[in-house]
Amino acid sequence: MKLSTEAAAILETSMHINKVSDKERSDIENVIAAMPDDRVMLYKNVVSNPIGDLPRYSIHIRIQHMLTFVTFLTLAFTGLPIAFFDHFWAQPLNSIIGGVDVSRVIHRTLAGVMIFSMLYHIVTITLGPIQQMMGSRFEWRRTIIPTLKDVRDFKEDILYFTGTRNQRPEMDKFMYKQKIHYFAAAFGNMVMIISGSSFLFPEFWAAVLPVDIAANFQEMMRLSHPHEALLALLVIAFWHWYNVHLAPGRFPMQWTFLTGKITREHQIEEHFLEYLRNLVELPEERAYLMDILEARELNASEETIATQVGIQISEEPES
Repeated sequence: MKLSTEAAAILETSMHINKVSDKERSDIENVIAAMPDDRVMLYKNVVSNPIGDLPRYSIHIRIQHMLTFVTFLTLAFTGLPIAFFDHFWAQPLNSIIGGVDVSRVIHRTLAGVMIFSMLYHIVTITLGPIQQMMGSRFEWRRTIIPTLKDVRDFKEDILYFTGTRNQRPEMDKFMYKQKIHYFAAAFGNMVMIISGSSFLFPEFWAAVLPVDIAANFQEMMRLSHPHEALLALLVIAFWHWYNVHLAPGRFPMQWTFLTGKITREHQIEEHFLEYLRNLVELPEERAYLMDILEARELNASEETIATQVGIQISEEPES
């Protein structure tokens, strides 16, 4: 496989960070050279465990996701019937829980848990990179930080889905859709926290805001809290769950949020640059890939391999 300039740079950076030996470097270069240029052929022929093959999320991220997942759904279940208590569908839901007063107690308790999960997440994404920097292992491309490459990836992905390109772009650990969703969720959570706090602590907001703004602020928060929750619920149901669990190749569920591992097929298709790093970091993945390339006869030609690893093939003498 002939790597793009960006992929080659990421591979070189990963080998430098992991301080690979000359023998390991040779093994990595041989594996890369043996890979077919058609990544579609590659990810359709590898064997994937539905539970996951390659590391993606730490235990901290999985705990935070579970806390956010459970509290968000329960907050929606208890909060929306309170906001729309006079609607026919809200009264039975409030009755199941024990009435509006009980719903409020549960709702506010779970809101505290969700805020704790957010703070836990902030600590994780702050201390984790600091620890990596201290060990000279930090790569900003592996973070959720948006870059100009995400704009290019979006454009090239559209071209792929419209049939103009024959392959998807080489995307990193977090692709553009995940970054959009992440920051949209972060913004939505901030709206929910600020608007919710205005219900619990109106005196505080009245004290810190100018008099002519405070009344309008309270009214805006009263409207934004339930409607932001409804918007988030629709996004989760029709965008997040589809892309993560229900899309072809993921149905009926992707186990990453439980196991912390991603399937080999998924990573090669949508996170190819991260797969290159795994080839550097995981010798067993290099051995597996070489075996599957040979077993499925997907290897690049010997001449291509030799050219890419800098070996000059001597011509056979004429008989």
